[in-house]
Amino acid sequence: MGMSRHDEVERTYDVDRTTTLPTLTDTEGVSAMGQPTEVELVAVYFDTVDLDLARQGTTLRRRTGGLDEGWHLKLPAGKDTRTEVRLPLGRAVKTVPARLRGQVRAVVRDRPLVPVVRISTRRMEYKLVGDDNAVLAEVCDDQVHAERLNGREQVQDWREWEVELVDGARPLLDAVEQHLLTAGASPASSASKLSRALGGAVPETPDRPSRKSLRRGSAAQLVLAHLAEQTAQLHRHDAGLRANRPDSIHKMRIAARRLRSALTTYRPLLVPNSAETVGAELRWLGQVLGDARDAQVLREHLDLLVASEPPAMVLGPVVKRIDDELRTAYQTGREQALEALDSERYFRLLDTLDDLVRLKPLTNEADAPAKQVLPHLLRRDAKRLRRAVRDVARTEDRQQRDLKLHEARKKAKRLRYAAESAAPVLGGRVKALATSTQKVQETLGQHQDAAVARQKLREYGVQAHASGENGFTFGRLHALEQSRADEAERRFGTAWKRLQRKKFRRWIKK
Repeated sequence: MGMSRHDEVERTYDVDRTTTLPTLTDTEGVSAMGQPTEVELVAVYFDTVDLDLARQGTTLRRRTGGLDEGWHLKLPAGKDTRTEVRLPLGRAVKTVPARLRGQVRAVVRDRPLVPVVRISTRRMEYKLVGDDNAVLAEVCDDQVHAERLNGREQVQDWREWEVELVDGARPLLDAVEQHLLTAGASPASSASKLSRALGGAVPETPDRPSRKSLRRGSAAQLVLAHLAEQTAQLHRHDAGLRANRPDSIHKMRIAARRLRSALTTYRPLLVPNSAETVGAELRWLGQVLGDARDAQVLREHLDLLVASEPPAMVLGPVVKRIDDELRTAYQTGREQALEALDSERYFRLLDTLDDLVRLKPLTNEADAPAKQVLPHLLRRDAKRLRRAVRDVARTEDRQQRDLKLHEARKKAKRLRYAAESAAPVLGGRVKALATSTQKVQETLGQHQDAAVARQKLREYGVQAHASGENGFTFGRLHALEQSRADEAERRFGTAWKRLQRKKFRRWIKK
């Protein structure tokens, strides 16, 4: 049996030892409450010495007893919901399986995972059955004994009720809850058994500020919230890449770009020399992720391009040459990316990102209201874009013009990201700016993609000729890509004119 993943929807309640679990057959939709099944469970929880997983609301345990015994990793996934990743017990007792460790590598990095808590549970389990004999939910009456295994020794005992959905809908949780609260239970004071066992040993992680508080708050508050959110995205897609989930490389690369872009946009608010190194390291990470992603995108595009051609125009092993090289390039790039994600360099980058949010290296200017500070920063990025577009207009050499268009694309992307990050504060006026700038960026992206495709097609044509093959098709595809580039440049001109319309003049004009 391999790794499995599912969402676990449940609620937990504190209850004293003398309270009787009520009969729940009066709950709407519940036709029967099964006889109890007694289970003895023993779980050992693993974390770093500093409890990095617990700080993120994540639990990692090895549990024996019950039908689902094994290694369990639980990740926060929204209200009442956690994503549970499971592996069989295997032989390891004190060493976390590599496949689970990989899921939290961005959090624990190169720090060892050690046993921190042992929890023994005597569970009475009841099934709530619907009219069609489907099991809607399971209600568990747990007697819990917890022992701290690191630091100061501590033992706790308590009782709790747990309701987990099986085939029932979320409204069933509300209906069951009313009966449990009436019987004397109260919503759990801790997010999990582990949280209760650790108590105050886990530092509280501040909640993300609400849009209302960001709108009324300082520039510093917005910058720190944005950096924290994009770092969390980096962690999320790190786990996805290690698990080979589709599009993870692309999404992780975007998170790295957004972080780097934010550090550039908000540099005037940062203490000098506090973010230059991390910016360079984010560039490195983006380049490491780029090889695989670029090969993937180019292969998909060229395969579609060849498929759209009349068969008579495809001479020789065109598809094979494209697929063989770019599939290998993707696989090599992905392996290099995974190697980088296990490097000390990457782990120290993540440490530095954490420090940026924790240490808050911001200037006094950052304490000013965000509504006052952000427009000036957006205009700085808009000015950079305007200069880049002017450089394009002054350049006639085609090769140099392609390079200038690519620079303009990067400046458009930075302005778009900046506008999106400022949207919680500045609202609709800056959302429209982000949308229009994205259109400029996309046309320039299509132009760049065509430029990269032309270069690769020329290489293929030379290789085909050297191998005694007919290079006609590669030349034809090259011409089609040139046409695509010309059309993208024309649409860029239209998108740029629209961006300079009256409603954007405050950002784009002098």
